[in-house]
Amino acid sequence: MFKKVRKAVIPAAGLGTRFLPATKAVPKEMIPIVDKPTLQYIIEEALASGIEDILIITGRTKRAIEDHFDRSIELELNLEKGGKTKDLEMVREIAGIRVHYVRQKEPRGLGHAILCAKQFVGDEPFAVLLGDDVVDGEVPALKQLIDVYDKTGSSVLGVQEVPLEKVSSYGIVASEPTEDARTFTVTDMVEKPPVAEAPSRLAVLGRYVINPEIFPILEVTQPGRGNEIQLTDALQVLAKEQAMYAYNFVGRRYDVGDKQGFLEATVEMALKRDDLRDKFLTYLQDIVAKETAK
Repeated sequence: MFKKVRKAVIPAAGLGTRFLPATKAVPKEMIPIVDKPTLQYIIEEALASGIEDILIITGRTKRAIEDHFDRSIELELNLEKGGKTKDLEMVREIAGIRVHYVRQKEPRGLGHAILCAKQFVGDEPFAVLLGDDVVDGEVPALKQLIDVYDKTGSSVLGVQEVPLEKVSSYGIVASEPTEDARTFTVTDMVEKPPVAEAPSRLAVLGRYVINPEIFPILEVTQPGRGNEIQLTDALQVLAKEQAMYAYNFVGRRYDVGDKQGFLEATVEMALKRDDLRDKFLTYLQDIVAKETAK
């Protein structure tokens, strides 16, 4: 029986320069998709996957994240006085999530951010969810990875196939098939390879379940691309020391760190809302008709 995956780490210390000027004062993780911060979608996925405790790796400009998941007595009293029971329940539910914080005091890469979680994680397997990837589906993407971990006790990378021309934007895995069509044994990984050197089109897309043996490896991992400590480099070493799997998870994945992906997520999430769908769809149809007629 393998240890249960109870803890999740969410790195959120990046500056979000691709969304300037909005991110000059607002953390990119707090930019809303419709009316919910991006980070909240990620945390809700973690909770729906059975995660009990969440550690957010922040930086000095990320106070708004802590405020969002803290209690706001003034707001609660105002909502209670106004009889807005549904909104009151929502903000109290957000404040009730077990979220912990640690600061990454210098921008030394994703591997270093994960290393900051060492004391929080201890000797347990843990999940990592990156905030640039929002996944919508019937079964949470992280839950799919945890199901594989529960069967194997091995680290699991969440992957999907990307177009060949985009492999240079991701960590790409080399793998061998298993009896399960969606599960692969990881043999190697390459961070953002040139198209001609990519071992496959299976890209690691912001979801991981990792065994704690990653930490001593991260402690000796030297800076790589961008003079940063790369998580991919440490995972590459771990895959040589113990079995590691990649799981081609099911779900619509949005790259919300990219403006096009963010807009797609906003539109499609709005269309899933009963309170917005009809009027918004009519608006979109009118806009498309006008643009097509030009």
